[in-house]
Amino acid sequence: MKLHKESDISCSSAAESYLIEKMNEIKIFSPATVANVSCGFDVMGFCLDSVGDEMVVRKVETKGIKITNIEGFDLPYEAKKNVAGVSALAMYDALDLDFGFEIEIYKKIKPGSGIGSSAASAVGSVFGMNELLNRPFNKTQLTGFAMKGEALASKCEHADNLAPAIFGGFALVKSVSPLQILEIPSPEDLYATIIHPQIEVKTSESRGLLPKEVALQDAITQWANFGSLIHGLHTSDYEVIQNALHDVIVEPHRSKLIPHFKEVKETAIQAGALGSGISGSGPSIFSLCKGIESAEKVKEAIEAIYSKTGIEYDMHVSKINTEGIKIIQ
Repeated sequence: MKLHKESDISCSSAAESYLIEKMNEIKIFSPATVANVSCGFDVMGFCLDSVGDEMVVRKVETKGIKITNIEGFDLPYEAKKNVAGVSALAMYDALDLDFGFEIEIYKKIKPGSGIGSSAASAVGSVFGMNELLNRPFNKTQLTGFAMKGEALASKCEHADNLAPAIFGGFALVKSVSPLQILEIPSPEDLYATIIHPQIEVKTSESRGLLPKEVALQDAITQWANFGSLIHGLHTSDYEVIQNALHDVIVEPHRSKLIPHFKEVKETAIQAGALGSGISGSGPSIFSLCKGIESAEKVKEAIEAIYSKTGIEYDMHVSKINTEGIKIIQ
């Protein structure tokens, strides 16, 4: 094993900073995410590594933010009407620059899929700009800018998809004002199996189904489950994680919008999943599994029943992505 002296590390960091300063264009992978994680409504999410958007951000002489290319889905080019553009403008307005940025979006996460499509766009633009500027903002600050774009899609500012996309792994949104993100460790052998039925459930609409008041006993149960989930992740105790993945407040209402939700959940658990739940506002359904073999077995079991429904769907099996958004070129 080679040991690096502090001076070696400093030189390496200086070289990296120099290269970043000289870059005018960057290509990034902005990952899909699962939010809520059953009992962690609006405060928790985790990052996937098998599906995500690609984006190109470049410096240009003309001041301002301009979206120059979008592929994959029909989204607005006007920056103020595009999630990536809104978050980019929020960051740009916080700076005093004599140049601007162009953004290209290669959209691979379907809008309204429930696996952080809008979050991937919101995060991608600010991450790319930050890298080209030699990282003037930290990850929490980037999350704050991205929240402005996310609000365009969901009609409110929340960070449970944004935070894991930026920080990687599991992320807990301790507070939105002031913004505080806590990184939660992920067990080494934890995988997610995702089914995405090809229907759209808008976050703003699904929020309208939620109760305004919650019974005290339900709240107590939810707190206990969420605390247990955090403990299970910290200790890599899969049994504790399994017993914690229950949502008694949100899932009973939102699951009505997802065809065959109950059947998928029961099938996944019977096939060996630790637990299943709605990814974000749906319609995607996630199942957490111990090991890749279990995750693949759960995938096969879900496909066996969903293929008979007549509803088109996509399936993803992913290790928890502990790196988050990253440069790919």
